[in-house]
Amino acid sequence: MADRAATVGFLYPGHSAEDDYPLLQDRAGGAVRLPLVHTDMGEDAHRVDALLEMGSIGRLTEGLVELKRQAVDAVVWACTSASFIYGRRGASQQVEELAQAAGVPASSTSFAFVHAIRALGLRRVAIGATYPDDVAEYFVRFLADSGIEVARVSGRGIITAAEVGTLGRDQVLELARGNDHPEAEAVLLPDTALHTAAWLDELDAAVGKPVLTANQVTVWEGLRLVGDTTPREGLGRLFRRAPVTAAE
Repeated sequence: MADRAATVGFLYPGHSAEDDYPLLQDRAGGAVRLPLVHTDMGEDAHRVDALLEMGSIGRLTEGLVELKRQAVDAVVWACTSASFIYGRRGASQQVEELAQAAGVPASSTSFAFVHAIRALGLRRVAIGATYPDDVAEYFVRFLADSGIEVARVSGRGIITAAEVGTLGRDQVLELARGNDHPEAEAVLLPDTALHTAAWLDELDAAVGKPVLTANQVTVWEGLRLVGDTTPREGLGRLFRRAPVTAAE
């Protein structure tokens, strides 16, 4: 990687907020490439059976064909719900199989949240989910199994990623503010279908604590996998400081 920019590839289900990634690449600077490949969602639904199918290793490895042409140094499954839906053990197996198929280190957005929370030295969070409540509870259990406490969780009840992708700045800011809790050290917005990249600093300022968003932590995780922990401006508090603890 010494003679070229580090390249992190992302597998992204369907089409909703994928335009966050070129924006994040621009703000990260010219030292990294972030190519993205769309995977086949199957059914666009925040429903347990649909999410289990969406995150199946067969669907993910189909997307690797194009990413391998990009000579990626790491791969991240850019989806939270179709990783935490398997539970921590199943999500670990998903990542292991993805890494084996890709031939490079791999992770997912669910683990990106865990690693980002630990890197900031936090233990208790609030969750502003776009999903139905039953799906959001799977994320709560995933975090609990990772040693992270959840002070508050609220689901907005949106079924499709396509609808989530239509939410604008004011709605995203309200999702963060409206789901804060006095005991939470950060607010999580866990859906990669939600546009957030343009408002990361604004989200932190609006809540007065770190707001960790799905596409933000996904890119941060990819950079971590290739050893890039350079502090960066304009990408929220997560990117402005070096990790205080080592991610697992």
